[in-house]
Amino acid sequence: MKTFKTLPVAAALVSALSLSAVANAATEIKAAFNQSDQHPQYQALHEFGEKLNKATDGRYTLEIYPNELLGDQRASLELVQNGAIQMAVVANPLVENYNRNFSVIGLPYVYSGYDHQQAVFTTGVLDDLFKETSRMGFEVVAAYTGGARSIYSKAGPVNNIEDMNGMKIRVMQSDTMIKTLGCMGGQGVPMGQGEVYSAIQQGVLDGAENSEITYYDLKQYEVAGYYSATRHLMVPDLVVASSFFLNSMSKEDRAAFERLAKKSIDTQFDLWKNQVSISKKAAEDTGAKFNEVDIEPFVQACKPLQEELIQTPEQKAIYERITALL
Repeated sequence: MKTFKTLPVAAALVSALSLSAVANAATEIKAAFNQSDQHPQYQALHEFGEKLNKATDGRYTLEIYPNELLGDQRASLELVQNGAIQMAVVANPLVENYNRNFSVIGLPYVYSGYDHQQAVFTTGVLDDLFKETSRMGFEVVAAYTGGARSIYSKAGPVNNIEDMNGMKIRVMQSDTMIKTLGCMGGQGVPMGQGEVYSAIQQGVLDGAENSEITYYDLKQYEVAGYYSATRHLMVPDLVVASSFFLNSMSKEDRAAFERLAKKSIDTQFDLWKNQVSISKKAAEDTGAKFNEVDIEPFVQACKPLQEELIQTPEQKAIYERITALL
Protein backbone atom coordinates (compact mmCIF):
# COMPACT_ATOMS: atom_id res chain seq x y z
CA MET A 1 0.00 0.00 0.00
CA LYS A 2 2.87 2.35 0.79
CA THR A 3 4.19 1.84 -2.74
CA PHE A 4 0.89 2.93 -4.26
CA LYS A 5 0.75 5.97 -2.00
CA THR A 6 4.08 7.23 -3.32
CA LEU A 7 3.03 7.03 -6.98
CA PRO A 8 1.27 10.41 -7.09
CA VAL A 9 4.37 11.99 -5.53
CA ALA A 10 6.61 10.31 -8.08
CA ALA A 11 4.33 11.32 -10.92
CA ALA A 12 4.31 14.91 -9.68
CA LEU A 13 8.11 14.88 -9.47
CA VAL A 14 8.47 13.52 -13.03
CA SER A 15 5.97 16.11 -14.27
CA ALA A 16 7.85 18.91 -12.54
CA LEU A 17 11.15 17.75 -13.99
CA SER A 18 9.60 17.55 -17.46
CA LEU A 19 8.23 21.07 -17.17
CA SER A 20 11.60 22.29 -15.97
CA ALA A 21 13.31 20.64 -18.95
CA VAL A 22 10.86 22.26 -21.34
CA ALA A 23 11.33 25.62 -19.67
CA ASN A 24 15.11 25.31 -19.96
CA ALA A 25 15.13 23.88 -23.49
CA ALA A 26 16.97 25.98 -26.04
CA THR A 27 15.02 27.64 -28.82
CA GLU A 28 16.26 26.39 -32.18
CA ILE A 29 16.82 29.02 -34.84
CA LYS A 30 16.47 27.49 -38.30
CA ALA A 31 18.49 29.28 -40.99
CA ALA A 32 18.21 28.56 -44.72
CA PHE A 33 21.32 28.76 -46.89
CA ASN A 34 21.65 27.99 -50.59
CA GLN A 35 25.33 27.02 -50.74
CA SER A 36 27.60 24.48 -49.09
CA ASP A 37 28.85 24.36 -45.52
CA GLN A 38 32.32 25.26 -46.82
CA HIS A 39 31.17 28.68 -48.01
CA PRO A 40 32.52 31.77 -46.16
CA GLN A 41 28.98 32.98 -45.45
CA TYR A 42 28.05 29.65 -43.86
CA GLN A 43 31.19 29.74 -41.72
CA ALA A 44 30.51 33.29 -40.52
CA LEU A 45 26.90 32.42 -39.70
CA HIS A 46 27.99 29.28 -37.85
CA GLU A 47 30.39 31.31 -35.69
CA PHE A 48 27.59 33.80 -35.02
CA GLY A 49 25.41 30.93 -33.78
CA GLU A 50 28.07 29.71 -31.37
CA LYS A 51 28.55 33.20 -29.94
CA LEU A 52 24.79 33.74 -29.62
CA ASN A 53 24.41 30.46 -27.74
CA LYS A 54 27.09 31.56 -25.28
CA ALA A 55 25.78 35.12 -24.94
CA THR A 56 22.26 33.89 -24.12
CA ASP A 57 23.41 31.16 -21.70
CA GLY A 58 22.24 28.47 -24.09
CA ARG A 59 18.74 29.84 -24.64
CA TYR A 60 19.22 29.83 -28.44
CA THR A 61 20.90 27.40 -30.81
CA LEU A 62 21.41 28.00 -34.52
CA GLU A 63 20.88 25.21 -37.03
CA ILE A 64 21.92 26.12 -40.59
CA TYR A 65 20.43 24.14 -43.47
CA PRO A 66 22.83 24.44 -46.45
CA ASN A 67 22.50 23.43 -50.11
CA GLU A 68 18.89 24.68 -50.42
CA LEU A 69 17.59 22.00 -48.05
CA LEU A 70 14.77 24.38 -47.07
CA GLY A 71 14.21 25.58 -50.63
CA ASP A 72 15.76 28.20 -52.89
CA GLN A 73 16.32 31.77 -51.73
CA ARG A 74 12.91 33.02 -52.83
CA ALA A 75 11.13 30.21 -50.98
CA SER A 76 13.37 30.69 -47.94
CA LEU A 77 12.53 34.38 -47.72
CA GLU A 78 8.83 33.54 -47.78
CA LEU A 79 9.34 31.02 -44.98
CA VAL A 80 11.04 33.72 -42.91
CA GLN A 81 8.22 36.15 -43.66
CA ASN A 82 5.52 33.84 -42.38
CA GLY A 83 7.58 32.75 -39.35
CA ALA A 84 7.98 29.11 -40.44
CA ILE A 85 11.75 29.52 -40.07
CA GLN A 86 13.71 32.22 -38.28
CA MET A 87 16.56 33.20 -40.64
CA ALA A 88 17.87 32.97 -44.19
CA VAL A 89 20.63 34.36 -46.40
CA VAL A 90 19.19 35.85 -49.60
CA ALA A 91 20.52 37.91 -52.50
CA ASN A 92 19.82 41.64 -52.42
CA PRO A 93 17.72 41.63 -55.64
CA LEU A 94 15.10 39.47 -53.86
CA VAL A 95 14.67 42.10 -51.15
CA GLU A 96 14.49 44.80 -53.85
CA ASN A 97 11.18 43.20 -54.86
CA TYR A 98 9.78 44.27 -51.48
CA ASN A 99 11.52 47.64 -51.17
CA ARG A 100 13.05 49.46 -54.15
CA ASN A 101 15.40 51.41 -51.89
CA PHE A 102 17.53 48.27 -51.63
CA SER A 103 18.45 48.67 -55.30
CA VAL A 104 20.92 51.40 -54.29
CA ILE A 105 23.20 49.01 -52.41
CA GLY A 106 23.44 46.82 -55.54
CA LEU A 107 24.26 49.55 -58.07
CA PRO A 108 27.19 49.10 -60.48
CA TYR A 109 30.43 50.63 -59.20
CA VAL A 110 28.79 52.02 -56.05
CA TYR A 111 31.65 50.52 -53.98
CA SER A 112 35.32 51.24 -54.59
CA GLY A 113 36.32 47.84 -53.21
CA TYR A 114 36.04 45.48 -50.24
CA ASP A 115 37.17 48.03 -47.62
CA HIS A 116 34.56 50.55 -48.74
CA GLN A 117 31.78 47.96 -48.85
CA GLN A 118 32.74 46.65 -45.41
CA ALA A 119 32.59 50.18 -44.00
CA VAL A 120 29.14 50.71 -45.52
CA PHE A 121 27.88 47.47 -43.98
CA THR A 122 29.35 48.00 -40.50
CA THR A 123 29.12 51.72 -39.67
CA GLY A 124 25.34 51.89 -39.33
CA VAL A 125 24.57 54.02 -42.40
CA LEU A 126 22.15 51.34 -43.62
CA ASP A 127 20.43 50.63 -40.28
CA ASP A 128 17.28 52.60 -41.13
CA LEU A 129 17.02 50.91 -44.53
CA PHE A 130 17.35 47.46 -42.98
CA LYS A 131 14.43 48.12 -40.62
CA GLU A 132 12.11 49.25 -43.43
CA THR A 133 10.98 45.70 -44.25
CA SER A 134 9.81 44.90 -40.71
CA ARG A 135 6.16 45.52 -41.62
CA MET A 136 6.56 42.86 -44.32
CA GLY A 137 7.54 40.20 -41.80
CA PHE A 138 11.34 40.34 -41.84
CA GLU A 139 14.32 42.52 -41.05
CA VAL A 140 17.84 42.58 -42.44
CA VAL A 141 20.20 41.92 -39.53
CA ALA A 142 23.46 41.82 -41.51
CA ALA A 143 24.79 42.36 -45.02
CA TYR A 144 27.49 39.97 -46.28
CA THR A 145 29.69 40.50 -49.29
CA GLY A 146 28.99 38.32 -52.29
CA GLY A 147 32.32 39.37 -53.75
CA ALA A 148 33.26 41.59 -56.64
CA ARG A 149 31.76 40.31 -59.88
CA SER A 150 34.06 40.42 -62.89
CA ILE A 151 33.97 39.27 -66.51
CA TYR A 152 35.39 35.93 -67.59
CA SER A 153 35.52 34.98 -71.22
CA LYS A 154 36.42 32.27 -73.70
CA ALA A 155 38.24 34.07 -76.54
CA GLY A 156 40.58 36.39 -74.65
CA PRO A 157 40.91 38.96 -71.85
CA VAL A 158 38.81 42.09 -71.50
CA ASN A 159 40.94 45.22 -71.10
CA ASN A 160 38.55 47.98 -72.18
CA ILE A 161 35.00 48.78 -73.29
CA GLU A 162 35.90 48.07 -76.92
CA ASP A 163 36.78 44.48 -76.00
CA MET A 164 33.24 44.04 -74.67
CA ASN A 165 31.62 45.01 -77.97
CA GLY A 166 29.24 42.26 -79.08
CA MET A 167 30.10 39.92 -76.19
CA LYS A 168 27.20 37.86 -74.84
CA ILE A 169 27.73 37.53 -71.09
CA ARG A 170 25.55 35.53 -68.73
CA VAL A 171 23.97 37.49 -65.89
CA MET A 172 21.39 36.72 -63.21
CA GLN A 173 17.77 37.50 -64.02
CA SER A 174 18.03 41.12 -62.93
CA ASP A 175 17.23 44.26 -64.92
CA THR A 176 20.07 46.08 -63.17
CA MET A 177 22.57 43.43 -64.22
CA ILE A 178 21.36 43.39 -67.82
CA LYS A 179 21.64 47.18 -67.98
CA THR A 180 25.08 47.09 -66.33
CA LEU A 181 26.45 44.83 -69.06
CA GLY A 182 24.93 47.22 -71.60
CA CYS A 183 26.73 50.26 -70.20
CA MET A 184 29.95 48.23 -70.15
CA GLY A 185 29.63 47.64 -73.89
CA GLY A 186 28.41 44.04 -73.89
CA GLN A 187 25.11 42.20 -73.88
CA GLY A 188 23.75 40.69 -70.68
CA VAL A 189 22.01 37.36 -71.21
CA PRO A 190 19.91 36.17 -68.24
CA MET A 191 20.36 32.45 -67.67
CA GLY A 192 20.27 29.89 -64.86
CA GLN A 193 23.67 29.09 -63.39
CA GLY A 194 23.36 25.41 -64.23
CA GLU A 195 23.29 26.16 -67.98
CA VAL A 196 26.31 28.49 -68.11
CA TYR A 197 29.11 25.94 -68.52
CA SER A 198 27.58 24.23 -71.55
CA ALA A 199 26.40 27.55 -73.06
CA ILE A 200 29.97 28.90 -73.07
CA GLN A 201 31.32 25.57 -74.27
CA GLN A 202 28.89 25.53 -77.21
CA GLY A 203 29.43 29.20 -78.12
CA VAL A 204 25.96 30.37 -77.11
CA LEU A 205 27.69 32.67 -74.63
CA ASP A 206 31.06 34.39 -74.90
CA GLY A 207 31.48 34.30 -71.14
CA ALA A 208 29.92 35.11 -67.79
CA GLU A 209 30.48 37.29 -64.73
CA ASN A 210 30.91 36.32 -61.11
CA SER A 211 33.37 36.23 -58.23
CA GLU A 212 36.66 34.33 -58.29
CA ILE A 213 35.16 31.87 -55.80
CA THR A 214 32.23 30.89 -58.03
CA TYR A 215 34.47 30.92 -61.11
CA TYR A 216 36.66 28.25 -59.52
CA ASP A 217 34.02 26.27 -57.61
CA LEU A 218 31.88 25.73 -60.72
CA LYS A 219 34.96 24.96 -62.85
CA GLN A 220 33.98 27.60 -65.37
CA TYR A 221 37.69 28.28 -65.95
CA GLU A 222 37.59 25.10 -68.04
CA VAL A 223 35.48 26.83 -70.72
CA ALA A 224 36.33 30.51 -70.07
CA GLY A 225 40.01 30.74 -69.31
CA TYR A 226 40.35 34.53 -69.06
CA TYR A 227 39.25 36.33 -65.88
CA SER A 228 39.32 40.13 -66.18
CA ALA A 229 38.93 42.16 -62.97
CA THR A 230 36.22 44.63 -64.01
CA ARG A 231 34.68 44.44 -60.50
CA HIS A 232 31.54 46.05 -61.87
CA LEU A 233 29.13 44.80 -59.21
CA MET A 234 29.40 43.93 -55.53
CA VAL A 235 25.89 42.68 -54.89
CA PRO A 236 25.29 42.05 -51.17
CA ASP A 237 23.79 38.92 -49.70
CA LEU A 238 21.46 39.81 -46.85
CA VAL A 239 20.95 37.91 -43.60
CA VAL A 240 17.25 38.25 -42.85
CA ALA A 241 15.37 37.35 -39.67
CA SER A 242 11.66 36.86 -39.04
CA SER A 243 9.98 39.86 -37.39
CA PHE A 244 7.80 37.42 -35.44
CA PHE A 245 10.91 35.68 -34.11
CA LEU A 246 12.75 38.92 -33.26
CA ASN A 247 9.70 40.26 -31.41
CA SER A 248 9.47 37.03 -29.40
CA MET A 249 12.91 37.56 -27.86
CA SER A 250 13.58 39.34 -24.60
CA LYS A 251 15.05 42.82 -24.89
CA GLU A 252 18.44 41.56 -23.72
CA ASP A 253 18.54 38.53 -26.01
CA ARG A 254 17.45 40.55 -29.03
CA ALA A 255 20.17 43.12 -28.35
CA ALA A 256 22.76 40.31 -28.20
CA PHE A 257 21.36 38.78 -31.39
CA GLU A 258 21.54 42.04 -33.34
CA ARG A 259 24.97 42.98 -31.97
CA LEU A 260 26.51 39.59 -32.84
CA ALA A 261 24.86 39.51 -36.27
CA LYS A 262 26.53 42.83 -37.11
CA LYS A 263 29.82 41.62 -35.67
CA SER A 264 29.70 38.58 -37.96
CA ILE A 265 30.03 40.91 -40.98
CA ASP A 266 33.72 41.55 -40.28
CA THR A 267 34.29 37.81 -39.85
CA GLN A 268 32.58 37.08 -43.17
CA PHE A 269 34.62 39.68 -45.06
CA ASP A 270 37.87 38.21 -43.69
CA LEU A 271 36.81 34.68 -44.62
CA TRP A 272 35.69 35.80 -48.09
CA LYS A 273 38.89 37.67 -48.95
CA ASN A 274 40.97 34.71 -47.82
CA GLN A 275 38.90 32.34 -49.98
CA VAL A 276 39.25 34.66 -53.00
CA SER A 277 43.04 34.29 -52.78
CA ILE A 278 42.76 30.51 -52.50
CA SER A 279 40.32 30.21 -55.42
CA LYS A 280 42.34 32.52 -57.66
CA LYS A 281 45.55 30.58 -57.03
CA ALA A 282 43.78 27.25 -57.64
CA ALA A 283 42.33 28.50 -60.94
CA GLU A 284 45.71 29.88 -62.04
CA ASP A 285 47.26 26.48 -61.33
CA THR A 286 44.89 24.97 -63.90
CA GLY A 287 46.01 27.51 -66.52
CA ALA A 288 43.41 30.28 -66.10
CA LYS A 289 44.70 33.78 -66.84
CA PHE A 290 43.82 36.72 -64.58
CA ASN A 291 44.31 40.34 -65.60
CA GLU A 292 43.74 43.70 -63.91
CA VAL A 293 41.61 46.27 -65.73
CA ASP A 294 41.59 50.07 -65.73
CA ILE A 295 38.00 50.35 -64.51
CA GLU A 296 37.67 54.15 -64.68
CA PRO A 297 36.25 54.16 -68.25
CA PHE A 298 33.71 51.54 -67.15
CA VAL A 299 32.84 53.60 -64.07
CA GLN A 300 32.21 56.68 -66.18
CA ALA A 301 30.22 54.70 -68.77
CA CYS A 302 27.90 53.42 -66.03
CA LYS A 303 27.34 56.82 -64.34
CA PRO A 304 24.19 57.49 -66.43
CA LEU A 305 22.82 54.11 -65.34
CA GLN A 306 23.40 54.98 -61.68
CA GLU A 307 21.51 58.23 -62.20
CA GLU A 308 18.69 56.40 -63.99
CA LEU A 309 18.30 53.88 -61.16
CA ILE A 310 18.33 56.47 -58.34
CA GLN A 311 14.77 57.67 -58.69
CA THR A 312 13.58 58.95 -55.30
CA PRO A 313 14.87 61.32 -52.58
CA GLU A 314 15.19 58.31 -50.24
CA GLN A 315 17.38 56.47 -52.75
CA LYS A 316 19.51 59.55 -53.31
CA ALA A 317 20.03 59.91 -49.54
CA ILE A 318 21.18 56.28 -49.26
CA TYR A 319 23.54 56.76 -52.21
CA GLU A 320 25.04 59.87 -50.63
CA ARG A 321 25.60 58.06 -47.31
CA ILE A 322 27.42 55.28 -49.18
CA THR A 323 29.62 57.57 -51.26
CA ALA A 324 30.44 59.71 -48.21
CA LEU A 325 32.42 56.72 -46.90
CA LEU A 326 34.65 56.51 -49.99
